[in-house]
Amino acid sequence: MGEDCGPGGVQTRTVWCVHTEGWTTHHSNCKHTEKPTSQRECFKVCEWHQELFEWEVSEWGSCILVPYFSNELKLRTAECVTAQHGIQQRKAHCVRKSNRTVVTERICEFFSQRPAVEQACLIPCPQDCVVSEFSAWSGCSKTCGSGLQHRTRAVLATPVYGGASCPNLTETRNCHNQFSCSVGEDEYKYSLKVGPWSECRLPHQKDVKLSGRTMLDFNIESAEKNYVKRHIQNSHNHHHHHSKAWDIEIGYQTRQVRCTRSDGKNAMLSLCIQDNAPMTFQSCVIPRNCETTEWSSWSPCSKTCRSVDLSPGYRTRTRSMKQVPLGGGRECPILEEKEACNIIGDLLPNCPRYTWKTTEWGECQVSPLLSQQDQRQNNLTALCGGGIQMRQTYCVQIPDDMVSQQIKEVSRPVNRKLCPGSVPSAVQQCNIPCPEDCLVSAWSFWEPCIYGNCLEPQGKKGFRQRRREVIREPTGTAESCPHLVETLPCEDPACFQWDVIEEELCVPNRGTCGPGIQNQKVLCKNTKGEAVSNELCIDDPPPSQLPCEVSCSSDCVLSSWSAWSPCSHSCSSKNAEGKQSRTRDILALPGEEGKPCPAAPALEEWRLCNDHPCSSFYWEVSSWGDCIEDSSMTNLNATSNWSGKPTCAIGIQSRKVICIKVNVGQVTGKRCPDSTRPDAIRPCLLHCKKDCIVTPFSEWTACPTTCQQANATISKQSRYRIIIQKSANGGQDCPDTLYEERECEPLPVCPIYRWKTHKWHQCTIVPDSVRQGMTGASESCGRGLETRGVACVKDEDEVADVSECLQWAGAMPSQIRECRVPCRDDCTFTSWSKFSACTGCGAARSRRRSVTGRSKKKEKCQKTEHYLLAETEPCACDEFLSQPYGNWSDCILDEHKAEPHLGWRIHRDVKGCGQGVRYKAIACIDQDDKLLDPSLCSSSGYIEETCLIPCPFDCKLSEWSNWSTCSSPCGGGVKVRSKWLREKPFNGGRPCPKLDLKNQVYEAVPCYSECSRYIWVMEAWSVCTINTVDKMPDCGEGVQSRKIKCVNNTGEGPGEIVDDELCDQEEMPFRAQTCFLPCPDDCVMSRWSEWSRCPMPCDQTGVRRRIRQTLRLPQTGKTCPEDSETEPCILNTNCFTYQYNVSDWSTCQLRENAVCGQGTKTRLLDCVRSDGKVVELRYCEQIGLEKKWRLALHCLVDCPVNCMLSDWSPWTECSHTCGEQGHMQRSRTVIQPAHEEGRPCPPQLSQVIPCPVRPCYTWVLGEWAPCHVEGAECGEGIRKRNLTCVVHRGSETDLSSAKPVEEEKCDARLMKASGQTLQLPCSVPCPGDCHLTEWTLWSSCQLTCLDGRSFETTGHQARSRAVIIQAVENQDSCPLQVFETRPCKGGKCHNYEWRTSPWRDNERSVWCQRSDGVNVTGGCFLQNQPSTIRHCHPPCTKPFSHCTQSGVCGCEKGYTEVMTAYGFLDYCTKTPGADNKKADVKTSAGKFKPGTSKIQDFFKEWSIQPFGPDGRIKFWVYGVTVAGFVLVLFIIAMSFLVCKKPKQNKSAPPQQKPLTLAYDGDLDM
Repeated sequence: MGEDCGPGGVQTRTVWCVHTEGWTTHHSNCKHTEKPTSQRECFKVCEWHQELFEWEVSEWGSCILVPYFSNELKLRTAECVTAQHGIQQRKAHCVRKSNRTVVTERICEFFSQRPAVEQACLIPCPQDCVVSEFSAWSGCSKTCGSGLQHRTRAVLATPVYGGASCPNLTETRNCHNQFSCSVGEDEYKYSLKVGPWSECRLPHQKDVKLSGRTMLDFNIESAEKNYVKRHIQNSHNHHHHHSKAWDIEIGYQTRQVRCTRSDGKNAMLSLCIQDNAPMTFQSCVIPRNCETTEWSSWSPCSKTCRSVDLSPGYRTRTRSMKQVPLGGGRECPILEEKEACNIIGDLLPNCPRYTWKTTEWGECQVSPLLSQQDQRQNNLTALCGGGIQMRQTYCVQIPDDMVSQQIKEVSRPVNRKLCPGSVPSAVQQCNIPCPEDCLVSAWSFWEPCIYGNCLEPQGKKGFRQRRREVIREPTGTAESCPHLVETLPCEDPACFQWDVIEEELCVPNRGTCGPGIQNQKVLCKNTKGEAVSNELCIDDPPPSQLPCEVSCSSDCVLSSWSAWSPCSHSCSSKNAEGKQSRTRDILALPGEEGKPCPAAPALEEWRLCNDHPCSSFYWEVSSWGDCIEDSSMTNLNATSNWSGKPTCAIGIQSRKVICIKVNVGQVTGKRCPDSTRPDAIRPCLLHCKKDCIVTPFSEWTACPTTCQQANATISKQSRYRIIIQKSANGGQDCPDTLYEERECEPLPVCPIYRWKTHKWHQCTIVPDSVRQGMTGASESCGRGLETRGVACVKDEDEVADVSECLQWAGAMPSQIRECRVPCRDDCTFTSWSKFSACTGCGAARSRRRSVTGRSKKKEKCQKTEHYLLAETEPCACDEFLSQPYGNWSDCILDEHKAEPHLGWRIHRDVKGCGQGVRYKAIACIDQDDKLLDPSLCSSSGYIEETCLIPCPFDCKLSEWSNWSTCSSPCGGGVKVRSKWLREKPFNGGRPCPKLDLKNQVYEAVPCYSECSRYIWVMEAWSVCTINTVDKMPDCGEGVQSRKIKCVNNTGEGPGEIVDDELCDQEEMPFRAQTCFLPCPDDCVMSRWSEWSRCPMPCDQTGVRRRIRQTLRLPQTGKTCPEDSETEPCILNTNCFTYQYNVSDWSTCQLRENAVCGQGTKTRLLDCVRSDGKVVELRYCEQIGLEKKWRLALHCLVDCPVNCMLSDWSPWTECSHTCGEQGHMQRSRTVIQPAHEEGRPCPPQLSQVIPCPVRPCYTWVLGEWAPCHVEGAECGEGIRKRNLTCVVHRGSETDLSSAKPVEEEKCDARLMKASGQTLQLPCSVPCPGDCHLTEWTLWSSCQLTCLDGRSFETTGHQARSRAVIIQAVENQDSCPLQVFETRPCKGGKCHNYEWRTSPWRDNERSVWCQRSDGVNVTGGCFLQNQPSTIRHCHPPCTKPFSHCTQSGVCGCEKGYTEVMTAYGFLDYCTKTPGADNKKADVKTSAGKFKPGTSKIQDFFKEWSIQPFGPDGRIKFWVYGVTVAGFVLVLFIIAMSFLVCKKPKQNKSAPPQQKPLTLAYDGDLDM
């Protein structure tokens, strides 16, 4: 019991005695003999024992039905619906691995749980035997008197899973002929019957004695079979070891002959034999069994690694044939064995796994997306936008996890079939950025003259600048942005200036008018208008007080100066200088003593503007140069490749910076300010060097391993490698060699094996010693056998193993043939003459012989049907006829054969159209219409013809039309352009985009029209003209006018005059207005200011205001008008609200040279006034409305990708080695399906060409001939069939046109080596014998199914033999009927249903039908069988009644049913007026009888029915009946009272019929 492992240990346990009620008692109360042991030996298990022991389980046993309970044996078959529960069992043992001996299970249980030994299973329900319908009755067994006739049926499905056995397949009945038999005609008939041949045996020396005689038993009364009684001494110790392997021994065999009577009893042989007795002996070949060599060693296991699916491997061993079976000897056993090995494979290394790899993506290309039309018109080098790029896929082995790998492993390519899963995509969409030009804003106004550096002002010269900003940076290969700053030299620069920010009213020094003082406030501002410290303004500030004057009542009053007009020139030169002016008007004329008005020139002022020269200066920069290495930045170069060498670095870029004078050129850099000088140097990132990366070479393709033919060409093997990364930026270049080929090592020439035959030996017949005492024995002559030797030899007649010849030279030639030793009575003939000469193709040649000697006088020798005297055979012919066969092949283009692996696959347009060749096969036949090798008629076996594959033409559209004008003159609108169809696509060209009814395609994009593009320009008002009469004062109300014009609004001011219709007519200013010229001494007011803004939102409570100032006070007594004015704010009249309106997104707009890819979609923002008018955006901007919309988004236009196909695969091998049906095929796959408007894939993804029509040579088995009994009328015989070599055209099912040819042309290996399949033993029943029929045909293949699903993978089919009884006396000796099954493939699930015929006289036929329409017996559930006879309850016993189809009693035609209250037939009454189709349908309860009346049909459709679903009358019908009855009684009573007669009639009233609710056919019912 120590800690040692292994056997010898002891286990103990406690044993005690317990009462039946469960409490412990003394051990003496229990029987000592029944006491269990308290200790036993054991095996102590240790961890290392796990390597020595394992569980061994057997295969699962068959499924066995489970009883209802453990103590009940009744099986669940009666209630079975689809399947029954069962149990499968197996055995599990713990065994030692070394010798597989069984040990205690505790050892294995220590390591793992005991495997399950039981599992549940399903057994289909019992399926009964299914048989077909009976055949028609046979004819009567006798032609007169009484006989028997029979009919049979066949087994279609045998019983399985406990189903009912098959019924009797034969039915027999008596038959009686019209004519009775004459006297003696029905007596017994006698037939000569022969038994089977005995086994072949050698004649013995002692057989010469009587011991070798054959004696026959002719006992008439014996009902048993006669046997050939042979008295042979025990001398079987004689062996024939001295014979060689190929020696053939000729023996003999015998058979019995007896005369049998039609009742099965034997009779005298003389009653059957008339002339010649049948042969009872013949020569035969002593059977020799097949002999084989010993088994070879097991081959290595096919499974050499551990796979994921745990599938086992296999190993084989073989043996060869030493002796061919002869004379019906035992056939050869299997010559190859196969068994599983390495089932688990725990100790095996892991199987290699494979995965898909891809190369680097190629360059992005746009040209494959272009249509044919675009490829001719576009500049292919300038294309951009969406494109496609390709890569190559290949299969590699996944490295083992246990092996350390480098940073990046590059594996060699292997066969693509090894990789699981789908192939990675080889095509993807890509994008080439389109070059975008730099977009800049408009120039700003010229800034004031400032110093080059305002912080350090020096000298008196400065610069004036104007700027513009970059709105969009350039991308792609577009040029850099233009200069953004221009400068002008100027004098007296000032970075800071004083600015007047407020002017007060003029305050007179004395009184209310005259000279005064006006105060003003000033601030120091910079050039941007921002207030700064006053200390920064160097110049003296303007005075804070300015002199001014307030007009007196008689003075002339002038308006304020207007704003300065736009400058006439943007710059100044020698010939032009900029000027601008301002004006003021006379508001009131002076009085007699007042200050006069100034002269007209004094009302206008001019000044110079834009006095800077027109030539400005700016810094111009060139494009950035290439990035070059800079030694100063080597410390930043940290990027390295796999080897650690630096490949990426930081460098510098430089560019030229020069000062340019506009319209002049380069000038000295001092003319441009240094503060705006751009950088000339910047850091950059050098492009990384990329070395070319290629895979290692693949393995060499396999060379042939077997021997080669003598004249065979030398095979080659190849290997390849793939470029997975191209070199770039100065990296290592790719190698030139990507594909290598070499010749295979020469193989030995295949040996030539052949059969060598020897001469035929002398004909051997049954020896005389055997013939003595035998029936039919005569002279030593007749039929016999002759033999010859056959050997297997190879080159130079060296003897070889017979198996080699069987493999390479075909079947062994015949070693035995029949022969004949002439007898004295045989016919003798002359030798055959020579064949006559042939006269040409299609002719025949012949030869002859004649009867000689005494045979001329023999009558039998003159019968030419038995003895041929002439033979003919066709003449050989060398003229052949070629016939075209089949259809033309697909048109095959002449494609240049490319290398199998190009390394880097660049997209190219594969030629898919043009001129090609198509082929039609040729059938070569001879004069007898036999198919020959096509090489006899044509070198290629084809007719070739040029063909044309039409090229696809894409849809062609016109060029885009010009853009239409914007649909809106102000704000957002739409502009449109279109294309129209020029040519439709055909032959699989690119489809057209979606066109409208006019075959046009439109493109509409948003557009924006500036609202102030055309503006009204007004000149100054003319002088107020007063109509004076009689020299009245020149003051008061008058009229003034002005000129207005519509001009083009430019960024720098009004432009050219245009038509007035282009300006907004609603905003046209007034051309004339009334004016008021104050008289002297009147108050003079300034012009009204602009109206103030209305408060938002607009409503009637809000007002707006305008003001004016008093310019001249009136004389005393006169007042001035109001200096302010208000008016209510009215929506859409003088008060407007504004809001932004955003348009819909436009379609995705691409760049000019882009076909697809990334684009931009835009939308516009309009400012809409509350009255719906679109106004300038500044109105919305002025009130601070938030712009919360994005007006541009990136979008994607799908690319019109053409269908891309792989290269054609190599042509497959011919599908048939011979015949007319052979074809070769090649295919291609879709790498990239067509997308959007790309060219669709061609429908032809595979091409087929016929194979040359080669003759098919096949061995054809003929039909079995009827059973032939030699020399007798019945008994044991032989059935034969022929094996013929025929030539045909490849149809294995239809050999009607096959022609017989020489046997040498058929594959001898396929011909049967022995003749067992060419002849079979059979028997012909004698008259009166009870016998079996021939085998029926095999039934259709049927599967065992559960709920319509197959329960088994293999189906079964059956055939049967029925018993035929010819005589009643022999029925006791009849054999049993037999049937057999065999597995089959391609079976179907059948179900069975009961079928019924229509009822006829309450009877019908019921039968079971299979789902394929075959009527059968069995298969349908008997519990569900419909009834064949219909009954009415209660029976229909009333006169003129019968049982109807619905199972109730009805009346015959012409009679009407009268029903009882319970719905049963009471009686049948004659229907009055039945011919007029008007019936008095009466029922005692108001029940309508179903009929053909339309009114009844109408009532039947009512929702209220008098009858319930059970056929009973509803309760409301009774209520209505009672109410009607009371109503009728009331009417009768009232009529009686009204029409009462004085004298009562006391006679009894006539008997009335029962009152009913009836319908007599009148509509007033």
